[in-house]
Amino acid sequence: MSKLLISVTSAAEALLALEAGADIIDLKNPLQGALGALPVKVVREAVAMVDGRRITSATTGDLPMQPQLLQDAVLAMADTGVDIIKIGLFGDAEANRRCIQALQQPIMERQLAVVAVMMADLAPNFSLLPDLQQAGFWGVMLDTAHKDGRNLLDHCSLAQLEEFIQQAGDMNTGLAGSLKSQHLLQLIKMKPSYLGVRGAVCVGLDRVAQLSKTQVSALKDMLHEYNTSAESADLV
Repeated sequence: MSKLLISVTSAAEALLALEAGADIIDLKNPLQGALGALPVKVVREAVAMVDGRRITSATTGDLPMQPQLLQDAVLAMADTGVDIIKIGLFGDAEANRRCIQALQQPIMERQLAVVAVMMADLAPNFSLLPDLQQAGFWGVMLDTAHKDGRNLLDHCSLAQLEEFIQQAGDMNTGLAGSLKSQHLLQLIKMKPSYLGVRGAVCVGLDRVAQLSKTQVSALKDMLHEYNTSAESADLV
């Protein structure tokens, strides 16, 4: 059963997403890139507002692949009490591997749930998936770095996305990237752990506009109906 991840920008939006039925409430700043980070104070306020009623996640920003910088950002976000911390993987594979290795110790010692986000429009390197699994990452996600009107399916075929999910093994998998309702109906058939949206649930389908409770509820109802139908079919 795939969960619905809704990206929010404040404690007020976090509460709205919770009331509308979001499964995962994801804190990020869409004005600062694909993984723009909110101030730690804002994340802490939103986590307190949710108060354990939903899973929360937060991004650390579009950071350069410097091990110590990434480690510090993850630990700072962990101190907010957020459930899941998302980092981006950019550029050179070897730099990515060094960062992954640097995060293994804090992940293991503090039992952190960390998700690595690969960018579908920046030649994602699926050979890093075993490294992530070995380092104890909770999950891995595909998103798009450039919000230019194109979506995840403009950069990856359905076959490539299925390969990504299969290669992720035991890690949780997420798919995002300017997805609309029609895309979710295609992608849910692959059974990713969750599907992430922002623009599709904002006023005017504008990812930097205000979140729409009605649109969040509509997507949640759509996914619930599909999940229920799929479960019934499996029992036949």
